[in-house]
Amino acid sequence: MDLTESIAPKSDQLNAEDLLSGPRTVQIESVTKGSAEQPVNIHLVEFPGRPFRPSKTVRRILVSAWGPDASTYVGRRMSLYRDASVRFGGQEVGGIRVSHLSHIDKRLTLALTVTRGRRTPHVVEPLPDAPRSDVTVDVDSFIAAIDAAKTKDVLTDLWHQSSSLPEADKKRTRARITARVADLEAPEPELGLEPAGTPDPELPTETEDAP
Repeated sequence: MDLTESIAPKSDQLNAEDLLSGPRTVQIESVTKGSAEQPVNIHLVEFPGRPFRPSKTVRRILVSAWGPDASTYVGRRMSLYRDASVRFGGQEVGGIRVSHLSHIDKRLTLALTVTRGRRTPHVVEPLPDAPRSDVTVDVDSFIAAIDAAKTKDVLTDLWHQSSSLPEADKKRTRARITARVADLEAPEPELGLEPAGTPDPELPTETEDAP
C-alpha cells in the first residue's frame, strides 16, 4: 500500500511536504503574477490548481538559467526536492529547491545568499527533455481544482488538460467537471421565497375546511 496520497497536505499551493516521498520532475504550464509576499505563481501540469510559489533563492536560479522572461518558461521542466535545511524565523522548516532544469546545456553553479553575509554554492544539473506522455498528473489536485473552479472557462481548460490522464482518471475527472458545470449553471434561490410545493401557512390545506 502506497501511503504517499494519505500524507499529502491540503493546500492551494505546492508545499515542501508534497515532496516528502522524494523529488518530483514537473512541467510548467504557465507563469502568473502573485501577491506582494509571493510574487510569482508557476502553474504545473502535474498539480492543477496548486501553483509552485518559488522563494527568492529559486527565482534567482531560474533567472540565471532561463533568463528574466517568464513567458519562455512554458513547457520547460524542472526537478524539485525538499531541502530540510531551509530556515524561516531562525528555525529549520524545510523548503522547495531545484536540482535539475531542462533547456540548459551544462551544469550551473551559483553562489546564493543563504543568510545575511553568507553565501552557499548551489548546483543545478541539466535535465533532458521528456515527451509529454511521461507526465504524471496528481489526480487529487485535479479534482480539487475542479471543485474550486468559479467559471466555465476554467472548467473548459481543465477538460482539455484531462486528455493526458489515464482513461479511468479521465472519465472520473470529466464526470466531476460536468457536475461542476451544472452547479454553476443552476439558478440561485431567491431570498424570501418558499421552495416550490411548500404550502403557505396562512392558507388552508386540502384537509382543512375553508372559512
